[in-house]
Amino acid sequence: MKVLVTGGLGYIGSHTCIALHNAGITPVILDNLSNSSIHVLQQLHKICGQTFSFIEGDIRDQHQLEQIFKQQSFDAVFHFAALKAVGESCQQPRRYYENNVCGTVTLLDAMYNNDVTRIIFSSSATVYGEPQYLPIDEQHPISATNPYGWSKVMVEQILADNCQSDSQQLAISLRYFNPVGAHSSGLLGESPNGIPNNLMPYIAQTAVGKRAKVSVFGDDYDTNDGTGVRDYIHVMDLAEGHVAAFTNHQQDSGFLAYNLGTGQGYSVLEIIAAFSKASRQQIPFQMAPRRQGDIACNYADANLAKAKLGWQTKLTINDMTRDTWRWQQNYPQGL
Repeated sequence: MKVLVTGGLGYIGSHTCIALHNAGITPVILDNLSNSSIHVLQQLHKICGQTFSFIEGDIRDQHQLEQIFKQQSFDAVFHFAALKAVGESCQQPRRYYENNVCGTVTLLDAMYNNDVTRIIFSSSATVYGEPQYLPIDEQHPISATNPYGWSKVMVEQILADNCQSDSQQLAISLRYFNPVGAHSSGLLGESPNGIPNNLMPYIAQTAVGKRAKVSVFGDDYDTNDGTGVRDYIHVMDLAEGHVAAFTNHQQDSGFLAYNLGTGQGYSVLEIIAAFSKASRQQIPFQMAPRRQGDIACNYADANLAKAKLGWQTKLTINDMTRDTWRWQQNYPQGL
């Protein structure tokens, strides 16, 4: 089988390419390199012993997408190509809607025109908005607290409506909680352009001396230590969740949604402490005001994925911090 992986050189997309390869599925990568590096290709080759096909392009380019689908036959699309920073989305909402929502519609048009009926979508737990109860299951009401989250909500609705209109269509929305970690080889990990928007890479860059200290946004949340609590999931567990979703729904249609998380929450200060242990140094940090759009606590009920996909996380917070530290030490400047 062969699949198109949009955003396949990005953090989650690239690790999913490894999981696809390990499962005997051939990924063809499409990426515009806006928040990724061409050097990821050589890292994938080192890890997998195989050169993956790569196309530099954009999901918003209808003509290019039509050419790609006409030239190659795909069994599905794994869709990771999206802007993903909460704070940035509040500052640049139109950019987020144009790329994440309009880009997905363009991709769906090209898929429809070329009889590709299956898409696995990179969604987010942000579609649940401010949690009404914990842990969050797939029946939790849908909402959002920022434009990034709303872009995911909108795409999920588009996918559901598309499946409703055509009984041949399958869309699987995978609602991530907080992906962290790196490949155990130390050859591939999260390598954001500029200042990291997420906690773990910022801690890692601080540990390696690239950043002076970690800013902890908010110390007055209703949590054990006042800092935000999140469900952190190792990126390789997450990648294998994508493969499980695809392989377990080969003959199905309709819109399906699954949470991918561990079911356990860790606070910002607990993550800093775990990373301090992994790196054998104290990570300097300072308290800062809350960020717009952030929520206090968020963690998953992932029992549906376990029951329907036979998938559950295997890797712990110690694995997450250890693998991130190994990656950051090997590539202190990223790729």
